[in-house]
Amino acid sequence: MNQGREIYTVSRLNNETRLVLEAGFPAQIWVEGEISNLAKPSSGHFYFSLKDASAQVRCAMFRMRNLRLGFKPENGMQVLVRARVSLYEGRGEFQLIVEQMEEAGDGALRRAFEVLKQRLAAEGLFESECKQALPTLPKRIGVVTSPTGAAIRDILSVIRRRFPAMPVVIYPVPVQGDDAAPEIARTISLADQRQDCDVIIVARGGGSLEDLWAFNDEVVARAIHQCSLPVVTGIGHEVDFTIADFVADQRAPTPSAAAELLTPDQNDWQQQLATHENRLSSRLWDTLKRKREKLQWLEKRLHQQHPEQRLRQQSQRLDELEQRLLRSRRALMRQLQSRLAELSARLHRHTPDHHLARLDAARRQLTQRLLAATRASLEGAQHRLASATRALEAVSPLATLSRGYAVATRLEDDTILRNAADIRQGERLVVRLFQGRLICTVDETETERQ
Repeated sequence: MNQGREIYTVSRLNNETRLVLEAGFPAQIWVEGEISNLAKPSSGHFYFSLKDASAQVRCAMFRMRNLRLGFKPENGMQVLVRARVSLYEGRGEFQLIVEQMEEAGDGALRRAFEVLKQRLAAEGLFESECKQALPTLPKRIGVVTSPTGAAIRDILSVIRRRFPAMPVVIYPVPVQGDDAAPEIARTISLADQRQDCDVIIVARGGGSLEDLWAFNDEVVARAIHQCSLPVVTGIGHEVDFTIADFVADQRAPTPSAAAELLTPDQNDWQQQLATHENRLSSRLWDTLKRKREKLQWLEKRLHQQHPEQRLRQQSQRLDELEQRLLRSRRALMRQLQSRLAELSARLHRHTPDHHLARLDAARRQLTQRLLAATRASLEGAQHRLASATRALEAVSPLATLSRGYAVATRLEDDTILRNAADIRQGERLVVRLFQGRLICTVDETETERQ
């Protein structure tokens, strides 16, 4: 009855179906969905479903894989998984074997936000020592934002209302999209190089976390940190915080608040100017009054003490001092002349001529004694030298040679010969005479016996 039919067992069917599924898909695929029916048995494995609006698929993530997760999966969490397509043969269920899981959507962005925030905080980019003080009254404000967004309209509206005379330089940039962060960082650096303004506002209107993500980029954070100009951020709404807010010198909750932070209220300034004007005017009148009173008092004193009278008194005083000076000079001259005469007499009584004459006679006597002692010493030395010379000549071998004797030495080793037996016939000798020497060859020797 079953002839010609290929009958599968359930196990075989599930096994071959698993092989077809695994071969029909890439080794790894990425799937995004919402976690549901999450189970965490004591084995440490995760079993859950991934679903979207119209379908779901069973998933298994084994213990050795989920230990690497940097977050805690929960039901309702939107995730992105890297998995292998497979079939659980025991129940014939289509499933995904998950190798890797990441948070998707806002969850992944918030995780990336926290990781970057912690890293930059560890580097010290958020420290208060890095913050710059804002100018009390900027000469010009730079605004880095979209030229068509609501943020620039709000900022300009606030500045026109509060301080219309404030100049504004707009640096247009995209505030959303893949190119936004590099362009914002480049524009902040450009504004810093140009130095067209005293302070920079980095602004954007409200939006989702993904819309504001360009201001959570590391390149923007480092551009703000390296900027030499003070930077104020006004990004999103009051509840929105970005990495740029932490790095900036000051954060404003909105773009409008950033503009209010940097611009004084013209009404307050006008009131302050009016107050200062009144105070200045009052002080000027008080000063003029005091100066006028002092001038009147000086005129009165000048009238009482006319300069002509004072000049006469001073002239008379000058004549009197001149006479006193002449008298003092004459008295001093007399004293000096008397003192000079007294010193001259004392000098004449104590002249050194006699003493110098005695010293000169003593010098001549000592010179004669020195010459005599020197001659006597030289004569004694000459006698001792002659005696030593005679003694040296008496023992000198040269004296012996001068009497006709000679000294014979072997030519080869300069050995002095004392016995004829020490020399052989044909050897060469050196014979030293009183004057000169002889080179000789021995023809015959004779001993003392012979």
